[in-house]
Amino acid sequence: MKAVGKLIGTVTKKEYITPHYIRIHLHSNDVPSFAAATIGDNNKIAIPPKGLNEVHFPEFDQETAQFIYPPQHLAPVIRTYTHRSINLDTNEIAIDFVDHGDGGPASEWARNALAGSKLGVMMKLEKKELHPLVNWYLLAGDATAIPVLSAILETLPETAKGICIIEVHGKADEQLLKTKANIDFIWLHNEAPHIKSNLAKTVEAMAIPDHLTKFGYVAAEFSNVKQIRNYLRKEKNWTQQELYAYSYWKAGVAEDASQKERRAEKEA
Repeated sequence: MKAVGKLIGTVTKKEYITPHYIRIHLHSNDVPSFAAATIGDNNKIAIPPKGLNEVHFPEFDQETAQFIYPPQHLAPVIRTYTHRSINLDTNEIAIDFVDHGDGGPASEWARNALAGSKLGVMMKLEKKELHPLVNWYLLAGDATAIPVLSAILETLPETAKGICIIEVHGKADEQLLKTKANIDFIWLHNEAPHIKSNLAKTVEAMAIPDHLTKFGYVAAEFSNVKQIRNYLRKEKNWTQQELYAYSYWKAGVAEDASQKERRAEKEA
């Protein structure tokens, strides 16, 4: 099992980056222990039950290789998230949340978070390469993928070219994403991503160069990721090493309920 660190962060600041995007800043004296964590890597957050501002982490039993959870009234809801930044000067980390109402526990927590609210964070402690060095990149995702796509864009060299396609709620939710690479940005607007999406069709309509080394990073809803993966692997003959595609969520199904199916699709 990979080394995972834990901290309990206290909200110091909350800001709406766009109308449907919330950035939460968390302070903890344990932040320096995550100095080696990769910005853009998937980690876990532990959301306290409603009415409780304490975090009781599940404990990992080395003998059974299983997590032991606290009693239900104390047990946090675990969700997958990407920390956006780590500030070792202020001992703060920032995590971005898509505000899609109170339909999900993470979004609801972020909407209601105040200074002093607590959130548990579990991070992998080793470095991870998010992408290989190639000539051309295809980056595609919905609003949930903006943190990891931002991290990739910030690390691309000036010589790189590519396309970045991101689906957000509306024009006001477009963000200025920094990169030194020559990237063409395409923003799709969709007020109901849980019902329909044009992300996969937009990827299929793109002109993909055949003469350059390439890599694709796709992160979005389950059906979109499946369609894009099938298109690139089966129709465009991309190899496994040329594509990372993973679904962060499945429409109509909670993250923990869909995790097994999403993981199986990725491995297939």
